[in-house]
Amino acid sequence: MSKVEKVTILGKDTIHVGYGIQDHIVSEIIANKASSTYVIITDTNLARTQPFNKLKTNFETQLKQERPESRLLSYYVPPGENNKSRTTKAAVEDFLLQQGCTRDTVIIAVGGGVIGDMIGFVAATFMRGVRVIQVPTSLLAMVDSSVGGKTAIDTPLGKNFIGAFHQPDYVFCDISFLETLPPRQFINGMAEVIKTAAIWNEEEFTRLEKFANQFLAVVTSKHPDLLSIKQELVKTVLESVKVKAFVVSSDEKESGLRNLLNFGHTIGHAIEAVLTPEALHGECVSVGMIKEAELSRYLGILPPVAVARLSKCLANYGLPISIDDKDFLKKVGTKRHYVEIETLLKKMAIDKKNDGSKIRCVLLEKIGRCYQLKAHEVSKRDLTFVLTDEVLVHPFDPKAIPQSTVIVPPGSKSISNRALVLAALGNGTVRIKNLLHSDDTKHMLDAVASLQGAEISTEDNGETIVVKGNGGNLVTCGEQLYLGNAGTASRFLTTVASLVGVNPETNEQHVVLTGNARMQERPIGPLVDALTSNGSEIEYLNKQGSLPLKIQASKGLRGGRIELAATISSQYVSSILMCAPYANEPVTLALVGGKPISQLYIDMTCAMMKSFGIEVTKSSTEEHTYHIPKGVYTNPEEYVIESDASSATYPLAFAAMTGTSVTVPNIGSSSLQGDARFAVDVLKPMGCKVEQTATSTTVTGPPRGTLKPLPHVDMEPMTDAFLTASVVAAVAKNGTTSITGIANQRVKECNRIKAMVDELAKYGVTCNELPDGIEIHGVDIDELKTPSTEKRGVKSYDDHRVAMSFSLISGLCKEPVLILERSTTGKTWPGWWDILHSKFNVTLDGYELPFNVEDASAVEGNGDKSIIVIGMRAAGKSTLSKWLASFLGFKFLDLDEYLEKKLGVDIRELIKDKGWEYFREQEAIIAKECFTQYSQGYVLSTGGGIVEGEEARSQLKAYVKSGGIVLHLHRDLDETVTFLSADASRPAYTNEIKEVWLRREKWYQECSNYHYYSSHCANDVEFNHLRSSFIDFVKTITGQQLVAVPRGRSSFVTLTFPSLNEAKHLEEIVIGSDAVELRVDLLKDYSLTFVAEQTAILRKYIDLPIVYTVRTKSQGGSFPEENVDQLRELLLLGIKLGVGYLDLELTTPNEVIEQVLANKGFTRIIGSHHDFTGALKWNNVEWKNKYNQAVSLNADIVKLVGTAKSFQDNIDLEIFRRENTLKPLIAVNMGEQGKLSRVLNPILTPITHELIPNKPTGTGQLSIKEINKAFTEIGGFTHKKFYVIGSPIEHSRSPNLHNAGYEKLNLPYTFDRFEAEDADVVYEQLIKDKADFGGLAITMPLKLQIMKYATELSDAAKVIGAVNTLIPVQGGYFGDNTDYVGIINSFIRNGVPSIENSKVNGLVIGGGGTSRAAIYALHEMGCDKIYWVNRTSSKLHEIKESFPSDYNIEILETKEQVDASEPVSLVVSCVPATSELDKDLLVKIEALLLKGSESKQGGFVPNLLEAAYKPRVTPVMKLAQDKYEWNVIPGVEMLVNQGERQFKIHTGFNAPYKTIHEAVVAE
Repeated sequence: MSKVEKVTILGKDTIHVGYGIQDHIVSEIIANKASSTYVIITDTNLARTQPFNKLKTNFETQLKQERPESRLLSYYVPPGENNKSRTTKAAVEDFLLQQGCTRDTVIIAVGGGVIGDMIGFVAATFMRGVRVIQVPTSLLAMVDSSVGGKTAIDTPLGKNFIGAFHQPDYVFCDISFLETLPPRQFINGMAEVIKTAAIWNEEEFTRLEKFANQFLAVVTSKHPDLLSIKQELVKTVLESVKVKAFVVSSDEKESGLRNLLNFGHTIGHAIEAVLTPEALHGECVSVGMIKEAELSRYLGILPPVAVARLSKCLANYGLPISIDDKDFLKKVGTKRHYVEIETLLKKMAIDKKNDGSKIRCVLLEKIGRCYQLKAHEVSKRDLTFVLTDEVLVHPFDPKAIPQSTVIVPPGSKSISNRALVLAALGNGTVRIKNLLHSDDTKHMLDAVASLQGAEISTEDNGETIVVKGNGGNLVTCGEQLYLGNAGTASRFLTTVASLVGVNPETNEQHVVLTGNARMQERPIGPLVDALTSNGSEIEYLNKQGSLPLKIQASKGLRGGRIELAATISSQYVSSILMCAPYANEPVTLALVGGKPISQLYIDMTCAMMKSFGIEVTKSSTEEHTYHIPKGVYTNPEEYVIESDASSATYPLAFAAMTGTSVTVPNIGSSSLQGDARFAVDVLKPMGCKVEQTATSTTVTGPPRGTLKPLPHVDMEPMTDAFLTASVVAAVAKNGTTSITGIANQRVKECNRIKAMVDELAKYGVTCNELPDGIEIHGVDIDELKTPSTEKRGVKSYDDHRVAMSFSLISGLCKEPVLILERSTTGKTWPGWWDILHSKFNVTLDGYELPFNVEDASAVEGNGDKSIIVIGMRAAGKSTLSKWLASFLGFKFLDLDEYLEKKLGVDIRELIKDKGWEYFREQEAIIAKECFTQYSQGYVLSTGGGIVEGEEARSQLKAYVKSGGIVLHLHRDLDETVTFLSADASRPAYTNEIKEVWLRREKWYQECSNYHYYSSHCANDVEFNHLRSSFIDFVKTITGQQLVAVPRGRSSFVTLTFPSLNEAKHLEEIVIGSDAVELRVDLLKDYSLTFVAEQTAILRKYIDLPIVYTVRTKSQGGSFPEENVDQLRELLLLGIKLGVGYLDLELTTPNEVIEQVLANKGFTRIIGSHHDFTGALKWNNVEWKNKYNQAVSLNADIVKLVGTAKSFQDNIDLEIFRRENTLKPLIAVNMGEQGKLSRVLNPILTPITHELIPNKPTGTGQLSIKEINKAFTEIGGFTHKKFYVIGSPIEHSRSPNLHNAGYEKLNLPYTFDRFEAEDADVVYEQLIKDKADFGGLAITMPLKLQIMKYATELSDAAKVIGAVNTLIPVQGGYFGDNTDYVGIINSFIRNGVPSIENSKVNGLVIGGGGTSRAAIYALHEMGCDKIYWVNRTSSKLHEIKESFPSDYNIEILETKEQVDASEPVSLVVSCVPATSELDKDLLVKIEALLLKGSESKQGGFVPNLLEAAYKPRVTPVMKLAQDKYEWNVIPGVEMLVNQGERQFKIHTGFNAPYKTIHEAVVAE
């Protein structure tokens, strides 16, 4: 028998620890605990194991010998946490009573924490307390629950809420029981071990850090050999038990000190309460420890290095450190979505260690010690912050910000990574101080350790890293080296890996370097090229020029001359420099291709190499060339890393922007880092006072809002600091700051230049990209906009420097700003937010993104990536490509024209002279050139036959794979034939056109990722609608416009036509719907072209999102599910067609589901399941499984359709709906008895229409009118009264409009006139205490008066300064202004295309009330400039000042100003139609109309909208149309269009446009 270690608790040596001590357990109990009855209780799983049976057999044998008068009973309970319940406890107690057990009974609890807790509680209460002996069999139970006498059972309201303190007579920890423990349970127990060391014993924590790799290797092997780590395991349990025993002895009943054992449990228990049983206790506590450690750091108590150590230690034992760890997510599945902040806070509020409802946490002070040795009350605000990855930065409070602050940034990332490489390659031991503890250096440390490059340990509580280098003798490892998004580590390790030898133990021949998705896009090609030319063998495993890399071991570097292109990254240079001494020959490194980027970082590397004993010589004869001798680094005894100068720019910029003073005490003019010049070169010229010594820098900002722009600064020596400079420049008013020399910032963690342009725009700051920089047009601080929280605030792009930069400017806004992915700062400054909070007293709030809400700003769109257009000749490529370019603000390039220009020959002549084959070769060469050279900001229109050549097809496919858009345009083939037959401008086809199409069709499909089918246009109206429809399609596929999932009552109409070519009355059929379903499975033809044509027909007549459905036979449709390939093809076609929604059956084969989801782009996914049999009742778990399946697939909407066989089935469905709320749910029952479910379903109810022929029978489908009528009859809709108010209103057409809509949709509402000139009268008579008040349409003179009753205002109402719509909302009234929508939609419905990037200008005539709405509308449409003319201008200047400056309003007062103005294409006339125009005003108007008609800016006929709807034709309309040939839009159109939006606000329904239009225009 092994040695038994005894631990004293409460004055007795009753805790015994050893390996294989079953005999000792039995003899100790029988000898010292006399009893008439011994009862062994375990669970049914453990009862079958060899160690338990050995224990029981030994007990029976010895008992017969030693105490023959005594008896041994055994009882087995069901396993699992869910059986730790009152029911199971009662069953055990009943057994004891039935067996005649008395107070002398000894209960032996053999098992894990569940058995120990529950059976301990049985012992505490049975006969008012009997003796209990704990024999824990899991690591978690040994080190935690078995020691200390805490016993309990769970209840539905929480874990361990009912229990008692009942000390065991013995605790026997036999480590051999762990031989049967599954790896996950073993690892689970280590969380409590690490926790105990973290709060109490730093020496033990250090031992655990070293033990991690060996432990994990043993317990996760196929046949774990615990004997090989026996001593370490015994010590692991023993040391943990000693701490707990001491604490329990000091505080048995948890009144003070014992609370320390709950470190990580406040948050961990809350997470466990939500995720159990899928997540284990230790896993949740592990996450809880990290969050509570981050809370300590956030409060300024715990140093960042301690958080980093704790995180690394837990991760090295295979424990999760975040809820979103990939492996952890796989275990908890859809339950992850139930982990919401409010839920966690509620769980924490009822934690047993709380004082009342106040939440208490154990705060760590350092590894091995808790803060003040007690639990502390913490605020929900601080907890919310650490629990979320999104942050709301509140406005900086001048009263709270200290006037003077000293900030010490973390160690330099650049120096830290270099020091680790040099130390690992060197001989001897070096103590590295102030190393940056971040994601980047963690990846580097892990890689060095994996390659056995050094022995790494810590001193000074982790503040000092001790590296014992192996002199460059590195060997391969079995696993890939994952480097996250650590660019520095990836580049340095690429060369290091080329020096690695083959591990003789594993014979592994390669090193594989990989990273996250962004890292796999960042360039590394020039470095790889240089290394391979010098003897290394490196293979790209995915994308050419980027990670992952497979590097052959034992190849090394030949040495000699190495040429390297260093204009992209200086890290390439440093990587080779540091490894060059280990080449076979001395190295001459020549940097070619131009001036190297970031020369100061190259100088830094050379200086550090000298500190490690190798001196680099710069060539005196050859520019940018270095000579590196052979040798081995000698590690100095100590190396101190200076603070990160790039990080220091953030606190220094904070001082500049807030008018305060900040000192960074350890970075000055003698720094190795280029960014140390930031204060002197950037902030000082901008108006800051800068005091810099050799070792410190102090910046004092000028008074708030007085920073000066910097006309030009070359930031090439400090490229990473340009982001900080950009946000400072953004508030340097009245001027432009130009930053150059930063081209390399496009290939960092993200395209940083573009990120600054895009995100600063959200603050109202305009920026322009330069070839190697950025231009920032500063604004007054008071004019900064607050980025919209609803639109997902400000993106960080997983880039630490982006996040930190925007945290500065956000505090200057008037409202809190949401910044996403705050934890990305962990790359270089994990504690940055803590500095803002604790040092600068900035208010920060955590923010939880809604799980089931998504919009375009939350997903990565196409951005400025060029779009390639392919398709047959005459498919409309040129026309639609120009529309596309105009909308996106891209340039248009026709590749055929480009080819002709480049080769200097007409294509017809080229083909005639050299043949089609030569032409195709040249076409492919040109395509490759253009796809590369014009990869940003272009629409590239290709020749019809580009897909004929294999090389060109490969390029198109590669472009799609890289994330680009290749758009296939097509139209009716007969039209194409007609057009081409008459076209003599291009060479004739050698084959029939249809044969050409049939040959190319599959190539067009496989080379494109989007497809648009153009419908035939018979007139200008249809042509204009095609343009509008096409741009909507473009918005979808580029991510600019996602279909919004409805939140209120909504529906989609199901079309069951075999061909929409034959469908009639489509506009009538979709009235009242929010979407239209195309049932592809019911079409007469499944060919891709036919299906695409059907979407074209829908888009021609209907402006609603398409629900694209291929329903299989087993799910009630017509498509044969055995045709899996065709099903896949049709589903992927739906995505290519850019439909709004795609119905994806949950029974679809997994490989098809995965492919659809991987390619879904911006199409919403409806995860659906149908049960036509009625076999599945709604309380059947299978429905829950289907719902969870859809949630786990991240479907946007779940659709579940059952079959009702009784009325109760509808009630059961509603119960199911109430219990499943993670994702929007469409849930209905089919059949006559299921109709109620369709009436009650809240979102996207499938509906039909009386005009649809051949409707399916027996499904119970209803029309929107039938649903609304039924919903009214059961009280869902109540009778409401709406009014138009104002004076005079006797001729108002609003009642006609709204009442016609109500009647059409069967809504129980009425709309009347109420003449009034006093808003108070309106309130008293129509609104106050009126339960049936529905809402108002407001006209003059009440648009301003009524605002005092609005408790909420829309953005439009705020800017326009008037309200024309009012509805009741919870707690008050919501005011909106729909006039601007009336203006916008009037233009759109009359053929005006999207103009966002088209440099189109607008004009407002007149200064009346509608003029403000007109300005707002023109700005929303995207007008570049808005001109304004009126009879008198004084009033206009005052109004102009109330609009933001980015509206670009120019008031034209003189003829000279009119002459100097740019052409306008959109005009809104707001002058009274009844009076004659002022002569001077008329002259200006005519001049502007003439300019507009001559230029046709934007590529469309200019449009004038009349705001007055009486008379039908006004003088301005007549002038514009008759004399200047403008398209004019009568005011009645604006009335209808604003009324349409008003109808939606009032009722939640889309208005039946044709119906309301006729109601208004009818005399």
